[in-house]
Amino acid sequence: MPISPNQGSTGGGQTVVITGTNLGGATAVHFGSKLATITANTPTSVTVTSPSGSGVVQVTVTTLGGTSNPLTFYYVGAPFKAALSDASGPLAGGNVVTITGTGLSTATAVNFGANSATPTVVSDGLITVTVPAGAAVGSVGVSVTTVGGTNNGFIYTYVDAPTVTTVLPGSGPTSGGTAVTVTGTSLSSTQSVTVGGQPAPFVVISDTVVTAVTPPGTAGTADVTVTNTAGSATAVGAFTYLAGPGI
Repeated sequence: MPISPNQGSTGGGQTVVITGTNLGGATAVHFGSKLATITANTPTSVTVTSPSGSGVVQVTVTTLGGTSNPLTFYYVGAPFKAALSDASGPLAGGNVVTITGTGLSTATAVNFGANSATPTVVSDGLITVTVPAGAAVGSVGVSVTTVGGTNNGFIYTYVDAPTVTTVLPGSGPTSGGTAVTVTGTSLSSTQSVTVGGQPAPFVVISDTVVTAVTPPGTAGTADVTVTNTAGSATAVGAFTYLAGPGI
């Protein structure tokens, strides 16, 4: 006598179908000591709504002819999410993120706001998912749905690739150390700034302003590149390294 599905949320409410023989006129279906609600019944099946519970319970069907052999049903708790590998990414989506926690082995969906994606289950403690495209730039909630329920708690931010409009001042000594102001768009999620291909220490001021300190370089023009989780923008030759005087 099969039972499908054989697992469900600790909160109950799962539609469960039990198939077998001589099941017509079922008077009770027990999940452990609790009664389930019978919603449909034929001589070969009983459909019920599971009651709340926990752990592993035995399910039996009672008719006027007696009580059936028991079947095993597993109660699964709601998932717990511990960490999201990336807190932001491109508006177009397509990047893969990792979610760690517990109770993830039955994950069927990960929602980024209103958009759903199907995860790949690696283990009970880890799933990966390809982020769907976002509706707009900004933050959305992330939820994981399993047999045990849905768990919220993470925030993911969709961002645009940056742009760079100006770099001021536009020149400084080859020894580095020049404080420059970079203006543009989508700079609040900046991950790195390079000048002439070399990393430059930076501070995000706003979504349109980042300040950086030039590293040492060689005399001549240098590209300034700003990178965030959605991509990079390069201002070609935006900074000029000036050689010191010689006598």
